[in-house]
Amino acid sequence: MAGKRSFRTRLQESLFSKKVVISFAICVGLGIGGLIGILWFGMQGLPSIESLQDYQPSLITRVYSDEGDVIGQFFVERRIYIPVSDMPKSLINAIIAVEDTRFFEHPGLDVVGIFRAAWTNLKSGGKVQGASTITQQLARTLFLSRERTYTRKIRELILAIKMELVLSKEKILEMYLNQIYFGHGAYGVGSAAQTYFDKNLVDINLSESTILAGLPKAPNTYSPYRNPERAKKRQEHVLHRMVQTKFISQAESNDALAADIVFRRKSVKPIASYFLEHIRQTLVGHYGETMVYKGGLQVYTTLNVAMQKAADEAVHQGLHELDKRQGWRGPIGHQSLTDLQELVEESSHAPNPHGILKALVTNTSKNSADVLVENTYKGKIALADMLWASRRLKRGTGVTDAVVRKNLTAKEILKPGDIIEVVTKNGDIEAGEFALDQTPIVEGSLLALDPRTGAVRAMVGGYDFQRSEFNRAITAKRQPGSAFKPIIYATALKKGYTPATLILDAPVVYEQEEEGEIWKPENYEKRFFGMISLRESLRHSRNAATVRLLEKIGVQDVMDLASTLGITSPLSQDLSLALGSSSVTLQEITSAYGVFSNQGLWLPPYTITTVKSLEGEILEQHIFEPQEAVSKETAYLVTNMMMDVIQSGTGRRAKSIGRPLAGKTGTTNSYQDAWFVGYAPNLATGVWVGFDGVRTLGRLESGAHAALPIWTQFMGRALNPMPVTTFSIPEGIRFSQIDIATGTLPTKSSKSIATEVFAEGTEPTKLVAPKPSPLDFFEMDQIESSSATPTSF
Repeated sequence: MAGKRSFRTRLQESLFSKKVVISFAICVGLGIGGLIGILWFGMQGLPSIESLQDYQPSLITRVYSDEGDVIGQFFVERRIYIPVSDMPKSLINAIIAVEDTRFFEHPGLDVVGIFRAAWTNLKSGGKVQGASTITQQLARTLFLSRERTYTRKIRELILAIKMELVLSKEKILEMYLNQIYFGHGAYGVGSAAQTYFDKNLVDINLSESTILAGLPKAPNTYSPYRNPERAKKRQEHVLHRMVQTKFISQAESNDALAADIVFRRKSVKPIASYFLEHIRQTLVGHYGETMVYKGGLQVYTTLNVAMQKAADEAVHQGLHELDKRQGWRGPIGHQSLTDLQELVEESSHAPNPHGILKALVTNTSKNSADVLVENTYKGKIALADMLWASRRLKRGTGVTDAVVRKNLTAKEILKPGDIIEVVTKNGDIEAGEFALDQTPIVEGSLLALDPRTGAVRAMVGGYDFQRSEFNRAITAKRQPGSAFKPIIYATALKKGYTPATLILDAPVVYEQEEEGEIWKPENYEKRFFGMISLRESLRHSRNAATVRLLEKIGVQDVMDLASTLGITSPLSQDLSLALGSSSVTLQEITSAYGVFSNQGLWLPPYTITTVKSLEGEILEQHIFEPQEAVSKETAYLVTNMMMDVIQSGTGRRAKSIGRPLAGKTGTTNSYQDAWFVGYAPNLATGVWVGFDGVRTLGRLESGAHAALPIWTQFMGRALNPMPVTTFSIPEGIRFSQIDIATGTLPTKSSKSIATEVFAEGTEPTKLVAPKPSPLDFFEMDQIESSSATPTSF
């Protein structure tokens, strides 16, 4: 019986064991199946890892000046790609020590690290150490969201293992260090080094490396700018980990921790906003937004930084001076003095880009006013620094009341509670000395180019890019007034006329059949000067004589030459073209003048010299293609005539520069547009001043008064470092003495003799002047003097 029971028991035990084995096998199978299912589910929709071989992160497109300085950047993420071979060893070791000690040993998943982190967290009673490897972090950054779910974690592990199969450890590390975010807009270690230390990555030391290595975990929390104490504690932790992993000694750690670190941001402040926006639009048109904002292009331009700064200052100063001549528009607001804390808007405690600050008038006396500037600084405005405000703008007229009473006091100009605009007198806001000012509402533009190449050296498209992004230097079309006249005179010279050729400056009437009106062009001086030479006519900008000249040479020929000179804007096919009635851009007219400086050769204006890819491949390079627009002789004759404009004509204010210069003023009807365009042998510059809408600049605000001062200030500074050069005289130019009154060779009875320039073959040979044609001359008293407003001068 005992044997039978023993057998039965053994049988039961055997059956039980089989059940256990089967159950265990089923559990294992289910586990494996489940794991396979989880892996299969996690792999669905994963990106192709093979594409990482050609992966490029989003990179900065940098824009350089003509001297190689960075003047602007275009980016989505501010990143500078650095190969791992160019990274400091101290930085690589610091990152590995604090982020993934076994990086070079594990296959993407660090099982040892997981158990170590779990044990450390268990002992501390919280999560103090993570187990994600560098490869996992890179996979998450490149392909996954930051949501905390098991599904994302599984996908992250799978991706990390797959990445380890196709990429080397060095490549993974390089991608990681160029991809991760370091705070304050810096992506990657290259950008981080500049953001925190204003250094290239290769130049940072161990102390700085450990600061950077501590940032990826929590860039905002450990930012040395926001939380310097936490940043220091984090650096201490990184150094401790480097000692533990034997990357450095304890002594090296102590020295690095004690070292003084200078934190300094590298900021690329745009100095040519209109120019950069033009570059951006051009690049997007050629390469698309993705390439411009993420492709890491290297764009080399024609902009000269020193000239651009001089241009900005000249335009801003000129517009401020004009704005003051137009009159004070009064306080920008008024507040009660009952509560000083609420009197002025919240302040930035810094001037706007043009130095203007907001101020509150707290008290006034006979000779000064007390002000609270930007709700912080107390100061005074002396009577002498506010007297200009006695000129009040007569609303809607553009005319100011220029009468200043002798006994005017500060109390009559400003009142307590007035909110006004001021500037510091000596650049020190804390010194407390201010002058009354106001933000100009008038606009202006300047464009300077090298006529020998077409390279744009400076561009100002308006008073303030933040106020208006509209580029008045290359986009706005305005009537140039008399600034168009040199093109008419150049056409005449091409046809065989000379600077000594006589033209009648007398009243003339034209009937406009379609409108049923008459047109009587008039000179600025409201009088006429009879027979005058082409030189005299251009020098003093005689309107009636120029209209007669255009009628003689033909409108179509002038239009054809304008097109050859690079003017593509539509031109009016009538005699009003003589007075600059057809709108053109500042760039067009400046480029056309450059032809006269460049011995008749026209080169299209350009701003980009070279565009390179991230790898250094040249994608685009400017090619010079000069075109002969006029002969050398014609170009020199026009230049010689316009030199007189500066020496003794409407542009004589520019004589102060003390160099060979040529140029021409331009003012349109009712003083709506003011121009000055001119050049030296190596620089052509145009300036326009006006309002965006149809509005007068004010009585007597001509090109000589509103635009020429800006041109003179800019050219004086821009040309100062350059050697003095003269305009080349072509071989086909002849000099000959003439009788000014007749334009022919002088005789014994000649009263006025001068030396004139001629193209070979056009110099005078006769001793007496030919009789004027009946079409050229008629009694001036037979025609009623016009009272029309001058159209151009």
